[in-house]
Amino acid sequence: MELNAASPGGKRLENKDEEKVQDLDAGEAETKAEMGNKTWADLAGEMKTFLWNPEERTCLGRTAKSWGLILLFYFVFYTCLAGMFAFCMYVMLLTLSPYTPTYRDRVAPPGVMIRPYLNGFTIAFNVSKRSTWQPYVDSMHDFLAAYDDKVQEEKNIECISGQYFIQGGNESEEKKACQFKRSLLQNCSGIEDQTFGYSRGQPCILLKMNRIIGYRPGAGVPVSVDCKVQKGNESDLRSVDFYPGNGTFDLMYYPYYGKITHVNYTSPLVAMHFTDVKRNSLVPIQCSLHGKGIVNDINSDRFLGRIIFTLSIGK
Repeated sequence: MELNAASPGGKRLENKDEEKVQDLDAGEAETKAEMGNKTWADLAGEMKTFLWNPEERTCLGRTAKSWGLILLFYFVFYTCLAGMFAFCMYVMLLTLSPYTPTYRDRVAPPGVMIRPYLNGFTIAFNVSKRSTWQPYVDSMHDFLAAYDDKVQEEKNIECISGQYFIQGGNESEEKKACQFKRSLLQNCSGIEDQTFGYSRGQPCILLKMNRIIGYRPGAGVPVSVDCKVQKGNESDLRSVDFYPGNGTFDLMYYPYYGKITHVNYTSPLVAMHFTDVKRNSLVPIQCSLHGKGIVNDINSDRFLGRIIFTLSIGK
């Protein structure tokens, strides 16, 4: 049923709405009037009373008992949260081994790295300027210090070549490591030629595989290394020698048991002796691993099973 504005019912509704609007306007006006009559001193006094009311003995509107109960509540609440978090962490750590990673399915194919590594993957020097190649020589000596023959004889044992060195027993027991003497690197050992060939424009570069706990590369056949020009004229790299042997990683250095138990382990190396490289030119070189289970053809990862670097040898 519709009410006409001219009817008595319609007039009563309009009067009630007008009264409500008038009451609201009057309340707002009264509030503004009260606020307008207060000075800054009054406001400061009210704030001071709010912070500490000596009559009611309240701070921020709460008594000491009220504050005590609130603080007690939050103390118990956060203590319970911390206890739950600590318990969850404890249970999770019980499932983990400090010696062997639980999940290793994403790191099976090894990556590789080279030494010396100073300013990126460009090795540039002039044979006639010692200051340009001496930093590389110093870096090689520092890196190979752990491979000194005497150090290896004192810390590690001789192993049977051509087979994995599998060690049983409890996983917490300290594992023995096989000797890898720097003399195995022959012309790249830095023993006879302490400049590693850099003084003659025939630099040595060391390649090593990244350590992976429990990994057995090559599935019983040693992983080998070869190098070629990555892009450009293949004749820019005319000769390269590999040490030890024919540039392979002997199986006796695997598997690796982790830094906690395999304390004296030193990664095996392959030395690449670039005896004939085009001078006064940037020569991009790719060195790759080859063996069963090795992946070296993923373009998005330049370190997985291969490495690319640049040689620039000046006169």
